[in-house]
Amino acid sequence: MKVDTQKCIGCGLCEEVCPLEVIQVHEKKAKIAEGCCECKTCLKVCPEDALRPDEKYEGEKCTACPVMCVIPEGYFGACKRYVNEKGKVVRKGRIHTYEEVKDIIKGEEDALIEEPLILGIGSGTTYPDFRPSPFIVSGIREGTEIVTVVTEAPLSYSGLKLKIDTDLYIGEETKSVYVLKKGRRKIGHVCTEEYGSKMISLGGVNILTSKDGLFAAKTIYEILLGRWVKLYVEDGATVEISLGKTPVVDGKKEEVMRVGCGSATTGLFAPTMMEAADEIIILDGHITGLFSEHPSGRYLGKKRSPIYIKGKKSTDGRYFLNKGRGIGGTDIERPLDVIEYVDWEKAKEGLTLLITETTGTFYAYFRLKGKEFVEEPPPKEALRFIELLRSSCEKSKVSALFSAGIGGSARAGVTKNPLRLTRAVHEGKVRITIGGARPFVFPGGGINFLVDVEKIKYGSIYLSPTPSFILPIEYTMRRETFEEIGGHIEALRPVEEVLNMGK
Repeated sequence: MKVDTQKCIGCGLCEEVCPLEVIQVHEKKAKIAEGCCECKTCLKVCPEDALRPDEKYEGEKCTACPVMCVIPEGYFGACKRYVNEKGKVVRKGRIHTYEEVKDIIKGEEDALIEEPLILGIGSGTTYPDFRPSPFIVSGIREGTEIVTVVTEAPLSYSGLKLKIDTDLYIGEETKSVYVLKKGRRKIGHVCTEEYGSKMISLGGVNILTSKDGLFAAKTIYEILLGRWVKLYVEDGATVEISLGKTPVVDGKKEEVMRVGCGSATTGLFAPTMMEAADEIIILDGHITGLFSEHPSGRYLGKKRSPIYIKGKKSTDGRYFLNKGRGIGGTDIERPLDVIEYVDWEKAKEGLTLLITETTGTFYAYFRLKGKEFVEEPPPKEALRFIELLRSSCEKSKVSALFSAGIGGSARAGVTKNPLRLTRAVHEGKVRITIGGARPFVFPGGGINFLVDVEKIKYGSIYLSPTPSFILPIEYTMRRETFEEIGGHIEALRPVEEVLNMGK
């Protein structure tokens, strides 16, 4: 990279973001040391347009990712994985085996405690908490005595993480989510976007204890029961959801989720796209792809078209467009509006252009006539790509993880030494299950978990007006572990005795 010292104001933004830390500011001017790999990260943040690629820069191009670093001999690329060794770009390091890292993985598997002897479903609750859980049973599994403690635990630190498969715009991150229940009630917020999905958090202890808490709890409970619920995003969309069903955003039901972002789509289907059109634009609310400029197009020998599109360029052929209610979750309402300009000196009569989005639901095919793109029916090559794109998409649905913590008083039903129980859980000596479903337990202190609600038997979760959600919990361990953590030995019963109670 080169610095235009006349423009540079020494703000230091380039120094801050340089991944190789080769930029330093001296006397209010940026200076670039040896080892620059031309990743252009500094260029993206410079407010004065004072940085430019050095066209005479010597190095080898790394093709491992879209950044396409130009790495000088003896130095690393921006990700610090690839190095130029004697004029050849190679991955520094070696392949690892699982044996080399298994000691890092905490909590060894113990097949004997993977499944509980009985479930917490239907077990009831003991209160006050220090009393032993309703059922503490032991049984023999492969010659080893196993103990399972079950209860139905009221959990006030709880909420729902919704995953809504859609490429449609629902609103900005952190915006509040409301329901209408005798007025507007705040019940959560928009978290982020994951691959092809929008993430919403509902509930949580602060919302459940707010003035709208009971309304939030009721809404979450309705979702758990599989009912349709209408959510309103602040300055955003109206989202109708039901677990396992296709979401409806602003009245629009998009049956499939995108196959990937616009860049990923070109990476997946580039060989099929080659003959579809002279240029293909994949509109997407995350990254919009411009095929002839994209590395996948270049790799296959696609000739760069004279079409340039709107948006902030990330790397070659990858653009950030504004999000919105337009095509592919962008703010583009009419397909040709994505074009910033055409290099008319290079544009030839008959140039073809296919514009679509990442599900192939929308597409439009154009041919250049004079200085106007005229829409016409797509040829079979373009339709073949669209059909491949459509057939590669998965069905859109709404799914949810229940989040809660059982690191508090709930532990008292298992042991008189709650800290020992927490440690045993993290050491893998005690297996937690929720109605038989295995959750993800967060590392660190406490016993905070996430569990797929669709893996819990329907009707096993209840709502208490404290408000809190009541979930079936099972703690399963070997007998010696139960003794080590100070478990309620006095309450231990043979599992057969409990199973015969109802007969």
